Amino acid sequence: MNLVIDIGNSSTKLALLDEGRIIIQTRFESLSEQLLKEFIAKRKIDKTIISSVKDIPRFTADIAESRSGIVHILSHTSKFPFRIDYLTPETLGTDRIAAVAGGHNSFPGADLLVIDAGTAITFDFLEGSVYKGGNISPGVDTRFRALHHFTGRLPLITQSREYDFPGSSTAGAIIAGVVSGVIFEINEYIRTFVEKQSNSKVILTGGDGSFLRDKIAGEVNYMPDIVTDGLNFILEYNA
Repeated sequence: MNLVIDIGNSSTKLALLDEGRIIIQTRFESLSEQLLKEFIAKRKIDKTIISSVKDIPRFTADIAESRSGIVHILSHTSKFPFRIDYLTPETLGTDRIAAVAGGHNSFPGADLLVIDAGTAITFDFLEGSVYKGGNISPGVDTRFRALHHFTGRLPLITQSREYDFPGSSTAGAIIAGVVSGVIFEINEYIRTFVEKQSNSKVILTGGDGSFLRDKIAGEVNYMPDIVTDGLNFILEYNA
């Protein structure tokens, strides 16, 4: 059984996979030594991969090494089934490259646009066997917070699921502006990508993916577990 530890900007996801299938998966706002021990208690762990967009807590690696035969810490020096064409690979977010690896495993040989809609919205491109890089944009909630923080009177909006277009109130105008802006942005990325690539697949994931999926034009593969799947694939590829 494989253990996947995915440390993100706002939470940590733990998953156990057996032969590529997710057995259990959970998310914690803050991972502690006790929570990790409880998650893997009485389970036989063969291999572990640790991915983090920030510093890895020492106890995470220590516990993994005490329970696993193999522990792989994902970095730009890991092995991938594609070439990374990126000027600063050491700064490339491990969640981004994991999502691309998961997409490559699901759609081998396809040109990929992977959209991860979370705290930031990332757009990553794989052309054949070459990762070409991508773009980073503020996520939905990040845009709400920015409007509140950098203006004198605009309220902080935390609910974005329902809105009218155009907005008929200040709160409604903020919601309509932010959500519509994100949707228009994503749609144009997809349109441009599909227009240029004959063998294209578009993947949508991330915390806001389920909210955005029905609002996006074109054929999109909603894959909420693509990062977990990609990390497990990278683990097996390196092991």
